[in-house]
Amino acid sequence: MSFDVDVTARIGEALVSCVIPPAPGVTVLFGPSGVGKTSVLHMIAGLRRPDHGHVRVGGDLLFSTATRVNIAPERRRAGYVFQEPRLFPHMRVRANLLYGYRKDAGTIDVDTTVALLGLDPLLDRWPRGLSGGEARRVAIGRALLSNPRFLLLDEPLSSLDRGRREEIMGLIERVRDALSLPILLVTHDHAEARRLGNQIVQL
Repeated sequence: MSFDVDVTARIGEALVSCVIPPAPGVTVLFGPSGVGKTSVLHMIAGLRRPDHGHVRVGGDLLFSTATRVNIAPERRRAGYVFQEPRLFPHMRVRANLLYGYRKDAGTIDVDTTVALLGLDPLLDRWPRGLSGGEARRVAIGRALLSNPRFLLLDEPLSSLDRGRREEIMGLIERVRDALSLPILLVTHDHAEARRLGNQIVQL
């Protein structure tokens, strides 16, 4: 299971172009702020339409200008973790995790997800009482429980202090090693890219 992406889109005055060759594990999309990394994630998730190119994940064609394929975002089943955790403030952590839970064959179950991410002490807490690292863990757990075909992580370590960054990097490594999901991670940090990436694609 891997990404196979070749997309181009004009966004404002900028031309964003990205090629991601197939590779197992974590692919890191690396580059400075403002070069279009998040836009590429949106194109893969189906939230933005490329002008040209194709998107395949795990051999499934999700978008192609050549064959006029454009699978709807909800049918692409991307587990998308945005730069901000975007937890529902009126729901406790447990309810946030279960929002959108898909209990299908092969789905990672709730107990396994809670154990993998170390979420048990957080289940009865409100989002407003979570640290930045805890909120990111919950957001990743919610994405995993949606039974995604792949994970998109947009700057998951941004705005975290050094200790929290180490915590989330370790978490991403555990998810990478325990699950067979293709993971595409956006960062502008050299050290993060080198540590987490099986493949680094620079924009």
